[in-house]
Amino acid sequence: MPHRMINLHLVSDSTGETLNSIARATLSRFDEPNVVHHRWSLIRSRLQLDRVLEGIEAEPGPVLFTLVDRSLRHALEEHCMRVGVEVLSPLEPVMELLQNAIGEPAREKRGAQHVMDADYFRRIDAMHYVLAHDDGQGTAGIHEADVCIVGVSRSSKTPTCFYLANRGIKAANVPIVPGAPLPPELEDPPCPVVGLHIETAALIEIRRHRLRLIGAHGVRHDTTDYVDHDAVKAEILAARRLCTSRGWPVIDVTRRSIEETAATVLQLMEAWHARRHKPQPVHAPEDPAAAVLRGRSP
Repeated sequence: MPHRMINLHLVSDSTGETLNSIARATLSRFDEPNVVHHRWSLIRSRLQLDRVLEGIEAEPGPVLFTLVDRSLRHALEEHCMRVGVEVLSPLEPVMELLQNAIGEPAREKRGAQHVMDADYFRRIDAMHYVLAHDDGQGTAGIHEADVCIVGVSRSSKTPTCFYLANRGIKAANVPIVPGAPLPPELEDPPCPVVGLHIETAALIEIRRHRLRLIGAHGVRHDTTDYVDHDAVKAEILAARRLCTSRGWPVIDVTRRSIEETAATVLQLMEAWHARRHKPQPVHAPEDPAAAVLRGRSP
């Protein structure tokens, strides 16, 4: 039975990223919800809020908001009560819990997570690094990397590196190309190296789509080694064996989102640093993360 359509209003005095993430995470728990999103960002004056109120009244539906200004909050809540729509500030319970734990009230500051502080400039620096070291470029700079991502062509190395850069992580991207040697910097890497694995059928489909996008005229998409089943299978197997021989952990990205892949990379980075700085006792049982780091299942 199809869900009835609802309007969902997301009202923020900043970029609205927090509300978008909350809405996306919660709606993913429903089977094909029929939701029309109305995103109202950078709402910082009564004149701007009035446009929001008109929109809510014209297309009624639940309202999620993050507004710091008390007068705007009250005006929004009163209007929603008057027109009979539910309204909620999803951060309030979390804010109250942390205020009680920390013992002091939170600052009333818009978009506090977007300030241009040291973390901000670290993210910008990481973005520049990824651009300069994408797809095997600037391999001499690998010694500056926080992590090195390796894998065959079209195994989602680039988007994973950019996602990590948004977390302030300098991620170098090195492709594993049949017949081509890896850069010498990876003989004794100064940072964790993580391989990305993808199943043959999925990779072929991605590569075929890539060929169509770039308009590879005159190329039969079923004959070139780039998408030939046996050639691609051998390429993937060789890359997997290479990672195993070097003791590099491998993540199967076939059915993982970029966010999940990046989260796993961060876990492996923590395990790598823990192993280097805190050697395990000789007779201690090996933990699963350590087994993965050696390139085998725990």
